[in-house]
Amino acid sequence: MTIDEYKKDLLTISTEVEKTMFIQKHFFHGTPFVFKERDEEYYNFTTRIAKNFNNVQYSDINIVGSSRFGFSPYKFTEFSFESDIDVTICNEALFDEYFELISDYTYQIRYREISLRPDQYKKYIKFLKYFSTGWMRPDLLPTNTLEFSELRQRWDDFFKGISYGKTEVGNYKVKAGLFKNQAYAEKYYKSSITQIQNMIKK
Repeated sequence: MTIDEYKKDLLTISTEVEKTMFIQKHFFHGTPFVFKERDEEYYNFTTRIAKNFNNVQYSDINIVGSSRFGFSPYKFTEFSFESDIDVTICNEALFDEYFELISDYTYQIRYREISLRPDQYKKYIKFLKYFSTGWMRPDLLPTNTLEFSELRQRWDDFFKGISYGKTEVGNYKVKAGLFKNQAYAEKYYKSSITQIQNMIKK
C-alpha cells in the first residue's frame, strides 16, 4: 500500500464498524513492511519477544507504525533507518501483573508513604495518561522504588537487546507498549482516524 492509497482508503470510511475493520486490516493483519517477504523471520522475531514474558504468545505481538506500513500512518513520512520499530504486546495476564504493582504504588502515593519530586510526579502523570486508555509504557515507569526500577530496567534491557542489528528485525531501535488486550489496542488506534482524515482533507 502506498501513502496515496492509504489516504484514499481512509477517506472512504465513516462508521465505527468501518473504522474497526480498517484498523484490523491495515494495522494488525499480515506481515509488516520491515519484514516484507520474510514471514518466517517475522514469526521468529515475535516468538523471541513472547518467550521473554510469562504466558505471552507470538500472536500477542504485533508491529505497528511506519515499520508496518513503510510510511508513518500519521505524518505520512517514509520509513527510514532513523525510524523505530514500534511493537504492541496485547496480553491481559501480563497487563494485570503490572497493574497490581501500579495500583499498590498509587495507594502509597495517596497515603504519603511515597513522596515524589515535581519532575517525578510529572513523569508519573504522563505514564497514567497512557494507562487510563488501556495500555502502558513500562519504559516510563517511575524509578524511585526498587521494584519499579528493576522492572523498568529488565524491560529496557530486553528491548535494547533486540535492537540495532541484534535480531531478525535489523538495525533499528525496538520500542514496545503493553495493551490490556487486542480490543484496547484497536480502540487506541481507531481513536485517531478522524484526526488523520481531517489532516488529509486540509
